[in-house]
Amino acid sequence: MDITDTSHVANGLEMDIIKTEVSRVSSVDFNNIPFGKIFSDHMFMVDYKDGKWLHPQIRPYGNLEMSPAISALHYGQAIFEGLKAYRREDGRILVFRPLDNFNRMNRSAERMCMPDFPEDLFMGALDTLLSLDKDWVPSAEGCSLYIRPVMFATTAEIKVKSAEEYKFVILTCPVGPYYPEPVRVLIQQKFTRACEGGVGYAKAAGNYGAALYPAKLAQDKGYHQLIWTDAKEHKYIEESGTMNIVFRLGDTLVTPPLDFNTILPGITRDSVLTLARSRGIQIEERSVTVDEIVDACKSGLLLEAFGAGTAATIAHIEVIGYNGTDYQLPEVTDQSFSSILLDELTSLRIGKKEDPYGWVYEI
Repeated sequence: MDITDTSHVANGLEMDIIKTEVSRVSSVDFNNIPFGKIFSDHMFMVDYKDGKWLHPQIRPYGNLEMSPAISALHYGQAIFEGLKAYRREDGRILVFRPLDNFNRMNRSAERMCMPDFPEDLFMGALDTLLSLDKDWVPSAEGCSLYIRPVMFATTAEIKVKSAEEYKFVILTCPVGPYYPEPVRVLIQQKFTRACEGGVGYAKAAGNYGAALYPAKLAQDKGYHQLIWTDAKEHKYIEESGTMNIVFRLGDTLVTPPLDFNTILPGITRDSVLTLARSRGIQIEERSVTVDEIVDACKSGLLLEAFGAGTAATIAHIEVIGYNGTDYQLPEVTDQSFSSILLDELTSLRIGKKEDPYGWVYEI
């Protein structure tokens, strides 16, 4: 039997909390956590109807019941976010840049013709949910609690138009490294992830669904992920499948710009660039051609390449494939820029280093 707790208030709404009677946390092997397959005890839910968010609640994690006619299934009105919580050595729980994820989700909502979500309801839900499931936050090195907010259209109507009803859910899962080893990437020359005027900058579910087939073709060849190129000429590099991409050319970090709204504005990307600038590392946010990177591989100018994303954190790239040739990158060491920045980013996230940016939020 579930236990109903005292209601809490967020955004002027009472939030009902239904606790699970028996936690599943003791059954989890926190030394062997698959990414995204084990979910915490509780989840947050709230519905949007008649122009308002109504009846927020936290309840035991479980299946949702809904009509097979909901708009999200037929017309793709669905967005999501990804952020992480970390455990300090003293046991306190820290969330990294939650307001930045919240703001990006609302930008995605605007592009997908979905309603804004209130900030105080989001933060109140996050605070309450993580306080309730604090024992699910791993303490092992390289592990964290992945937080997945998702919003999708629930209007049951087979008609191509913006829905009138939505559901917002937050679920969480303890995770280990997304890429436990350096990654092999293939430069994509045929398929397209995003184009100018599209939804590439939004964290829309359809962006990822459309990328699965090209990614599978690359994985069948032994690569972990793709490097996406522009839709017009496949001449310019944009981002990788699950992360933004950064190249070290000599002593300069170079990454594609966000100017054309075809690249997801990554929060880890922004964090990495901010930390690099604070160290005096030269940064160039500019167009990067495939030919430039291939030539840099051949000449030895490309000293490092890495992905930056919430799930991936900083993922070292060891091989770049292009036109049937695999270019092996130099081995990553403790003195590599990516290693130095990963260490600093990790120290901030777990509270080992003072946060001068206001990025860390304590539950």
